[in-house]
Amino acid sequence: MRRVLALLPLVLTVALVLAPVALGHDGGEGTYGETNDKVVTNAGFILIAFFPLFVFAMSMLQMSLDRRKDRRKAAQKALAREDRVRGGW
Repeated sequence: MRRVLALLPLVLTVALVLAPVALGHDGGEGTYGETNDKVVTNAGFILIAFFPLFVFAMSMLQMSLDRRKDRRKAAQKALAREDRVRGGW
C-alpha cells in the first residue's frame, strides 16, 4: 500500500503532463472527422433516445430481480414453516 501511495503523485503528474499531447494532432478534429450541425443534432437525438430506454431496461431488470428475491424468500419461509410443523429433533 505504501508503494501505491508513493507512486500516486508520480502517475498523476505524468498523466497531467501528457494529457494535452493526446488531443494535439489533426487540429483537434477527433476520430469522427469534421462535425457540423447535422452531426451534433443526430448525436443529441441519440442521447435523447438512449437515456429513457436505458432507464426502462434497468427498471425491468430490477423488477425481475425483485420478483426472484420474493420467490426465494417465500420458498425459504415455506420450508421453515414445514420444518416447524413436522417437528422432530
